[in-house]
Amino acid sequence: MMDLLEQQLTWTNFAILFAWGVVLLLVVLGFVTYAIYFERKVIGWMQLRIGPNRVGPLGLLQTVADVTKLLIKEDTIPHKAERELFILAPVITFIPAFTVIAAIPFAPNLLSSNMNVGILYYVALSGISTIGIVLGGWASNNKYALLGGMRSAAQMISYEIPLVISVVGVIMMTGSMNLNAIVLQQEGGFWHWNFLPQIIGFCVFIVAAVSELNRTPFDLPEAESELVAGYHVEYSGFRFAFFMLAEYVYVFAIAGLTTTLFLGGWHAPFPFLSFIPGIIWFLLKFSFIVFCLFWFRATLPRIRVDQLMGLGWRVLLPLALVNIFVTAIYMAIAM
Repeated sequence: MMDLLEQQLTWTNFAILFAWGVVLLLVVLGFVTYAIYFERKVIGWMQLRIGPNRVGPLGLLQTVADVTKLLIKEDTIPHKAERELFILAPVITFIPAFTVIAAIPFAPNLLSSNMNVGILYYVALSGISTIGIVLGGWASNNKYALLGGMRSAAQMISYEIPLVISVVGVIMMTGSMNLNAIVLQQEGGFWHWNFLPQIIGFCVFIVAAVSELNRTPFDLPEAESELVAGYHVEYSGFRFAFFMLAEYVYVFAIAGLTTTLFLGGWHAPFPFLSFIPGIIWFLLKFSFIVFCLFWFRATLPRIRVDQLMGLGWRVLLPLALVNIFVTAIYMAIAM
């Protein structure tokens, strides 16, 4: 009887987790669809253009039309490509981008998971996407795609290091890698948020995160001003869409992670505003970070690859290391 009850509980838990995963996937896909629309509109306004305005009211269905076109477009695979790896590469790139979202707490009672190693989980899985990008470039049997994949790997690995080290200061101050615990530590007003005592780590994290996302001014792996698009030059249709989908899902993940680590998560900026639901504050901060990412793309020029690598190794990495020592001194004085 007990075995039967335990089995029923196991299946119930599995059903709940599966349903929550489906809901989260739909939310993320909805975000991606309208984040692209919002980005095109914002950049249009900043550059004195109109942006999407034809398909649907106010152009709201333009991205839906674009996605539909990609899904029904002919799927081509180069004759001499490594077929199995060519097909697998977009999947390897996308799946980690979605699964890292499980570690992000959106509200006190809205947690996908409450892992004690949430930051480590994020870092470990996000690094797998680099393998998918390199694999896509190599499996295409195209020298330009291979060079694009290798350049992308060099960039993402170079900036992954300062990105991780910049978070060490937050871990030191909180004493935990649990993202939920980090948010709880920032309760009591914006002067308790981590971006103030960790201003160096915050700045390093933002710059490294933009580079990790392959977005302007660090969008060298898929620079549209070049003759070929980089690692995904041989991809078409829905496989190409998977690479683009992974990029925007990482925008979702990075905005959520920044809000959680440095901007107080679901906490209000002032204690007297705590009556407003935490999910509202999280979404406001999250939306601000996403807007800033679009703002960067509209205003900053692309940098050269030597400038990109020099910034990562000569500037961001030393600053991230300095931040650890500054944090240790600050904690020693405060104690």
